[in-house]
Amino acid sequence: MPLPRSTLKLLLSLFVLFVSGTGLVLSAAFIYLSPQLPSPESLREVELKTPLRIYTQEGELIGEFGEERRIPINHQQIPPLFVKAILAAEDDGFYTHHGVDIKGLLRAASQLLMTGHIQSGGSTITMQVAKNYFLSHKRTFSRKFREILLAIQIERELNKDEILELYINKIFLGNRAYGIAAAAQVYYGKSISELNLAQLAMIAGLPKAPSAYNPLANPTRAQSRRDWILGRMKNLNYIDDDMYKEATRQAITASYHGSKVAVDSPYIAEMARQEMIELYGNNAYTDGYEVYTTVSGKLQIKAQEAMITGLKAYDNRHGYRGPEAQLEDISEESTSNALSSYRVIANMIPAAVIALEDNLATLRFRDNSEAVLSWSDSMSKLSPYLSVNSVGAKPKSLEEIIAVGDIIRVQKTASGYDITQRPNIEGAMIALSPHNGAIIALVGGFDFRQSNFNRALQAKRQPGSNFKPFVYAAALEHGLTPATIINDAPVVFDSAKLEDTWRPVNSSGNFYGPTRLRKALYSSRNLVSIRILRETGINKTIRYMNRFGFDSDAMPRDLSLALGSYALTPMELVKGYAILANGGYGVEPYLIERIEDDQQNILFSANPATVCRLPDCDIDTDNNNDQASDEAQSLEQILTTDSEAKLPNYAEQVIDARVAYLIDSMLMDVITKGTGRRALSLKRHDLAGKTGTTNGPTDAWFSGYNQDIVTTTWVGFDRYDNMGRREYGGSAALPIWIDFMSEALKGSESKNRQQPDGLVTVRIDPETGELASANQGNAIFETFRSENVPVRESNTGISNPVDLEEDLNLENDLFE
Repeated sequence: MPLPRSTLKLLLSLFVLFVSGTGLVLSAAFIYLSPQLPSPESLREVELKTPLRIYTQEGELIGEFGEERRIPINHQQIPPLFVKAILAAEDDGFYTHHGVDIKGLLRAASQLLMTGHIQSGGSTITMQVAKNYFLSHKRTFSRKFREILLAIQIERELNKDEILELYINKIFLGNRAYGIAAAAQVYYGKSISELNLAQLAMIAGLPKAPSAYNPLANPTRAQSRRDWILGRMKNLNYIDDDMYKEATRQAITASYHGSKVAVDSPYIAEMARQEMIELYGNNAYTDGYEVYTTVSGKLQIKAQEAMITGLKAYDNRHGYRGPEAQLEDISEESTSNALSSYRVIANMIPAAVIALEDNLATLRFRDNSEAVLSWSDSMSKLSPYLSVNSVGAKPKSLEEIIAVGDIIRVQKTASGYDITQRPNIEGAMIALSPHNGAIIALVGGFDFRQSNFNRALQAKRQPGSNFKPFVYAAALEHGLTPATIINDAPVVFDSAKLEDTWRPVNSSGNFYGPTRLRKALYSSRNLVSIRILRETGINKTIRYMNRFGFDSDAMPRDLSLALGSYALTPMELVKGYAILANGGYGVEPYLIERIEDDQQNILFSANPATVCRLPDCDIDTDNNNDQASDEAQSLEQILTTDSEAKLPNYAEQVIDARVAYLIDSMLMDVITKGTGRRALSLKRHDLAGKTGTTNGPTDAWFSGYNQDIVTTTWVGFDRYDNMGRREYGGSAALPIWIDFMSEALKGSESKNRQQPDGLVTVRIDPETGELASANQGNAIFETFRSENVPVRESNTGISNPVDLEEDLNLENDLFE
């Protein structure tokens, strides 16, 4: 029955009033809110929060910092199937509406009237862009009006592809992933272009509720959401029936993937992070900076492997210390809770022993999986630790090593598992380019996640004999020669300055009488070093140390300096060795090669002081001095200079090239004849270096180099514990150095160092250091600075001896 005419008129009047009222409300809202709205045009220049990324020199990712993981992509990089999936999930009318979906808003309004609460917002993708970029997420009417008005304005200013690009780069998709490219990496460990239809639909289902539909936390609900989106895609004719069926049959394959780090090197990453924070503050975490370091990815990985292998080898020599903990309750819940606080370190997996019988043990891991551990020959080497100098008898069964309830560490092998343990000892390694100071590789400890204390930069330790080459260099500078005879004999220091009488000895406990400087260095004779320092003078020697960049104010002003009592970091030490390696030029270690912004614009490019020898370099002394003064600038100041206007930056010659050559030749003898003979295994004739061991011993060192790479290695306990009486630089540190250098030197040929002008090579008597007679059978060749060539003064006795006294008094004139 048709409605009466009067009723129709009434309904029409009410409708007109409703539309008019709605229009008035919207007009009033527009007039009120419009001046407060931001300009949509600013979206074209919006800067998304993008994390700081650190790379090797080859472009391999080392580390990533920032709360928001984001990989911005452009519209052309969005897979077409993802566009269809996100439209099916969020806004299938995106390409037809003008920013606002009236039907969606009416649906949201009806839900509000029926329930009294805002349930769905009826938001289009454009409205979500307005909200995400300009507004808060509070559910209020005023915010909704702003969202609508902004969406309309955005549609006027930007095209649909630009809007969609803004949307897919901004949306939060759970697990710190912002944008679809980051989500593809987080959930599947792939780029967005590598995902299949089912995976794309899974990501498209996340914007609605990243927690509720997260495939890691709620796989069942995530799959339901995915399948619903696939169904919508089929109904909208975005995909056909076969594609739908195939995609819905696929299992959930999502799993958490951290940053796709190619070279896991947290000590390097942390160093770069700190430099970036100093430069850019907290913006470093959000502005998308990309930092390219000087580090070689291949050599960094090798350095870390060599350090782990070397420290474990030391640890194995000193016996098995037993379990890390003991559990009374070995139930699944108890072991799982206990193991949750242990992490895998250097492939050493924590496990609880839950059963043990007949040389078979059952292990339970933190994920409650289990495995059988059986006796193997390698376990017979797990002699129990008794003291730093002794171990117990070799075990003959598992029962002698472990017990039920033990938390131990095991390592996967081809045949099963072996028992291992986390070393207590620590180490550090730094490899530099002696040409410009570029850090090629750096390891600050056994494991950063176990201890983030960077021993390469922060641990000041006594270098022992590793410091002697610098004392010898000072002696050569002040007139001594490699052939100078020094008496290796006992000395006694008795002074009111000392609490007790000091009687230094050689590491062997023996004394060898008159000894040439060269032999004293490669044999590491302590008493000769003391006499050399006394002959040169402490003040002269300390002043000379400034040339190597050492802190002369911190040096002990006594003869113990000759034995390496000056504490310094591995970084400071390797910098000094770089000067010996490059022929006497001062270089500064540096890590950051260049910094780029998120558009790959270069913001900073390093210009380190670089070794360049005449006549290869046309060095303008005035310009180079100006450039050298720039080295004192901070990185922040350098960033403000025009990189294209930078002059060549030549390294300054800080020690006589002839002295550097002579010390280098003496340190080569350390490898061929002295305490570094293990390095002969590298089968090179261009290597030089020096071991170092301190009293205790508490520190073991080896620093060595050729013309292209210089590396310092240190091993010791953080708490200065005794390392054991048979541990030296040659046994604890040198093997790590050799392991690393075997890779660093691979593919390169040995190089002969070019002899600088002003040196003379003559035959000498090895017993006296004098010129040899024409027919002397035991004569050897030695090289001298031209002003220091020896003469033959006698036919017998010792020539040019220095200090043959047996007792020395500290009150004597030692300082000049």
